[in-house]
Amino acid sequence: MQFEALKVFCDIARLRSFSKAALQNGMTQSAASQIVHMLEVRLGGQLIDRSTRPLHLTPLGQAYYEGCRKLVEEYAALEARLREDRATLSATVVVAAIYSIGLGDMGQYQERFRAMQPHAEVHLDYLHPDEVYRRVHDGAADFGLVSFPRKGRDLVVLPWREEPMLLACKPGHPLAVRPRVRPVDLDDCPYIGFTDELVIRRQVDRFLRGLGVEPHVVVAYDNIDTIKQAVQDGAGVALLPEPTFRREVAAGTLVARPLDGAHLLRPVGVIYRKRHELSSFALRFMELLRESSPDAFAEFGPRRARVSATATRKKG
Repeated sequence: MQFEALKVFCDIARLRSFSKAALQNGMTQSAASQIVHMLEVRLGGQLIDRSTRPLHLTPLGQAYYEGCRKLVEEYAALEARLREDRATLSATVVVAAIYSIGLGDMGQYQERFRAMQPHAEVHLDYLHPDEVYRRVHDGAADFGLVSFPRKGRDLVVLPWREEPMLLACKPGHPLAVRPRVRPVDLDDCPYIGFTDELVIRRQVDRFLRGLGVEPHVVVAYDNIDTIKQAVQDGAGVALLPEPTFRREVAAGTLVARPLDGAHLLRPVGVIYRKRHELSSFALRFMELLRESSPDAFAEFGPRRARVSATATRKKG
């Protein structure tokens, strides 16, 4: 026997009315009456005395109601518990981020969010930039964190923070002893770059060309971890976002030096689908990120300058 039929019968018995029970279950009075008739045929006896007003249960109906009421209450409790569990599972915010975001301070944001929202979790996937965009487009991630974010017809792009890019070199490197490094000193210097397909590589190359500098790229990698290791091994120097090698500087395994008279910023932004309604938990975590940067989430200004360079260009 279907659960819906048992529930309708219990509502009729509880309310002592076919019409009220029918209204509560979104059906006609005739349909409710037909359900009781089928139950009576199945059980071989009358369940409700229809000759009285309000309705009264027969002895068979009373016994059947007592048994059915427990089943209906237990089933309703089971559904409520499953809905609650489902709500808890859905309170997971999925964020896709480029590898280098994880090298900074994302852990502290997760801990702060967990303290604010104990029934919610933030799941971070660290991925190649192209995979971050794909996850966001496919709906596999609530939102993404990327550097030099590119706008798209189906994407919303919100600035998050701007990270100064500094020269990373090994302790003992000739450039490490200087408080600031002249751009001209990078000319023909062994240099470790990003691979060609990454936006940051094109931005850094444009920046260096603007300074009239052509470092000697000895090797290129698609992630900052590998670049840092190569710098520590003495393969060359690299321009990296300062937060991504802050720990190595504190540990004394890398040295960070600014370029004299030249500044390059790496913008990091949030991307999400225009037609995707973010959950309240996703919005709260995004707000937590926003609080970390006073200028975050303002609109990108029209052709806002993100690279400034003033240096003596290479002669000839």
